[in-house]
Amino acid sequence: MTDLSQIVKAYDVRGVVPTQWDEPLAELFGAAFVEVTAADAIVIGHDMRPSSPGLSGAFARGAAARGADVTEIGLCSTDELYFASGSLGLPGAMFTASHNPAQYNGIKMCRAGAAPVGQDTGLADIRARVERWSDEGAPAPVAEPGTVTRRDVLGDYAAHLRGLVDLSGIRPLKVVVDAGNGMGGHTVPTVFAGLPLELDAMYFELDGSFPHHEANPLDPKNIVDLQARVRETGADLGLAFDGDADRCFVVDENGDPVSPSAITALVAARELAKHPGGTVIHNLITSWSVPEVVRESGGEPVRTRVGHSFIKEEMATTGAIFGGEHSAHYYFRDFWNADTGMLAAMHVLAALGGQQGPLSQLVAQYDRYAASGEINSTVDDQTGRLAAIKTAYQGRDGITLDELDGLTVTADDWWFNVRASNTEPLLRLNVEARDTATADRIRDEALAIIRA
Repeated sequence: MTDLSQIVKAYDVRGVVPTQWDEPLAELFGAAFVEVTAADAIVIGHDMRPSSPGLSGAFARGAAARGADVTEIGLCSTDELYFASGSLGLPGAMFTASHNPAQYNGIKMCRAGAAPVGQDTGLADIRARVERWSDEGAPAPVAEPGTVTRRDVLGDYAAHLRGLVDLSGIRPLKVVVDAGNGMGGHTVPTVFAGLPLELDAMYFELDGSFPHHEANPLDPKNIVDLQARVRETGADLGLAFDGDADRCFVVDENGDPVSPSAITALVAARELAKHPGGTVIHNLITSWSVPEVVRESGGEPVRTRVGHSFIKEEMATTGAIFGGEHSAHYYFRDFWNADTGMLAAMHVLAALGGQQGPLSQLVAQYDRYAASGEINSTVDDQTGRLAAIKTAYQGRDGITLDELDGLTVTADDWWFNVRASNTEPLLRLNVEARDTATADRIRDEALAIIRA
């Protein structure tokens, strides 16, 4: 039996290629996906990793064998797959390992309209079928198998985004884009074509071996080249996309990173200008500035757990217009509640190009506090360390605790959150305070308990 415990994660499937994750297994997943979603048609896309076309094709065969008509859109970003799922009204599967290293691959799956497939909304059922078929053999093909056809949706995807954020009237901007040899190199040229943007393209060659750096812009070492290019060329800003281009990270004209919380606040203010009184979702690790800006802009902030399934669920429940996470995932009601880094980037370009000041000045109003960033600590007993932190702070005057996601400890002038990793023996610490000295002090105090 194939050991799926190391392959199936919370909302996607990842495995080392090909020892855990191969084409016969992908074919079983295609069949199981069709059965669980009861779909008579699906859409499939894939990234630039060498194993992606083969895995995608095998998934398509498995789906067609269960009677589903398959539309293959080929090379695409994850948000382009979400666009196809939403615009065509079909369940979708994207073959990518996102920002993970080259030897990995996986699937991100969604129901029609880009609705998430989570552990409780289909993933567990898909896994159970694949495990059973791995033992007993796949079911016989249906009497009338489905068809497999190709379709290019890149132009339609670009047109949809450009219809949501109009960049035609902005002042000319020079923008450096680091695609990290990922799918941003495929989507950016089409989306930005004909706009008043001077594009300086870095690492646009599609190469799943990631020869320049890992396509994970949240790791500071992976944006060093982008920062240097922005400074050298006098660009107005820099954008870095992850491997499947559903996340976008921003640096200002000085090459300094712009906090994803500041981007969340900026985009929220713009969306609320279009949809007065709307609800904006933010996870509990985003800055205090996010709910502050939402309220100042006449909106209603809603705090939720970390993770796209929780964000999307809350957006659907509340009818929220926008949602943002500290990890540079940005979700839009006008994009089927799905996340798209490209649309967030376009909002930044529109805001910057609609006024004369530099980006650093523009985002300063949204970046109000000192933050530690995420600090990981390897621990043997996650539960025990979380309990020790709770004991240390419980009952202190002026301090509140909540356990919405991990443990959040809040005082008048600081807060921190500690969460356990689902896949590694790690605790993740995030600290924010009204000044750097306080943030450093609380960081060190919390780490001393975590690492005791």
